[in-house]
Amino acid sequence: MEKTIRIGTRESQLALWQAHTVEKKLNDLGHKTEIVKVKSEGDIILDKPLYELGITGVFTKTLDIALINGQIDIAVHSMKDVPTALAKGNIQTAVLERHEPNDILVFNENTEFLNQEKAIVATGSLRRKAQWLNRYPNHEITDLRGNVNTRLQKLKDNRWNGAVFAQAGLERIEVKPENHIILDWMIPAPSQGAVVIVCMEDNNFCREATEKLNHKQTEICTYIERDFLRTLEGGCTAPIGALAEIIENTIHFQGVLLSLDGKQKIEINKIVDIQSYLDAGNSFALEVLSDGGRELMRDIKKNLNQ
Repeated sequence: MEKTIRIGTRESQLALWQAHTVEKKLNDLGHKTEIVKVKSEGDIILDKPLYELGITGVFTKTLDIALINGQIDIAVHSMKDVPTALAKGNIQTAVLERHEPNDILVFNENTEFLNQEKAIVATGSLRRKAQWLNRYPNHEITDLRGNVNTRLQKLKDNRWNGAVFAQAGLERIEVKPENHIILDWMIPAPSQGAVVIVCMEDNNFCREATEKLNHKQTEICTYIERDFLRTLEGGCTAPIGALAEIIENTIHFQGVLLSLDGKQKIEINKIVDIQSYLDAGNSFALEVLSDGGRELMRDIKKNLNQ
C-alpha cells in the first residue's frame, strides 16, 4: 500500500498556501498527500504581543508536538517563525526557494505622515518596531496581531496611518493592496520569505521525499541568517534583522541589532566568499556582540523579563 504523506499546517490562509505549495510539489513527484490542520497557541491568543507569550516557537510548537506524536508526517512552516533549535528528534529537510524578503508599509490614506512629527504605525514585531522608531523616533507604535487578513482589516478599521507587513505573505495570498511602499531600509527577520519543511529524523521515507524540494541557495542564505540569530541568542523576542544574498560566488550580508526603543543600533555589512558560509553567520554575530551587542542583548532580556 502506497504511503500517504500527512502535511501538518496552521489554519491561516497563508499557512495553507504554504502547505498546498508543498503538497503540489510532492504530488508532482508522484507522492500521495493529505493536509492536516493544527491550531497553534500563537493563533489562539491574540490579545497579547508575541514577546509577552514567553513561548519559543509560539506558531510552531503544536506542529512539533503533532510530529512527535505521529499525528502528521511533515510540518510546513514560515521559516522565520521556527526557533533556531528544533525540537528533539525533528530535522529540517528542505527550504523552498525564497520569495521577496522585504517588509512593506500599507497605509490608509497617504504617506505624508512619514514627513510629520506624529503618526501611529501598527506592528506586532519588536524588530519592525525598533527599526521604525530608530528612523521615526516621535511616531507611536501600536500592537497588531492576527493573521494577514485580520491585520489588514484592523488597519482599515482604525485611525492608524499605516501598518508593516512581510511582502511575501501579502503577495502569496494575493491581498497586497495598491496603497503600499516597500521598506527597503528595513532589514527583514532572519529567513523571512522562506518556507521550511520539518520531519522526524527517523522518518526516512519523508526525508527522502522532501529533500528533493530543497533550494540550495535559499538553504545557504537562511542558514547564515539563522546562525547569526542563534549566536546573538535572540530567539523570537529581540529586535534582530538579517539578510544574506548570493551574488555570483559571494555572500552579501546585512545584519542589525537594536534596543527595544530603537535608540541604539548596531549594524554589520559584509561580503564573503560563498565557500565560507558555514562559519559566516556565527562570525558576523560575534563581531556585533564585541561591538556592544553583548551589553545590548543583556538589557533587552532584562527589560523583557520585567
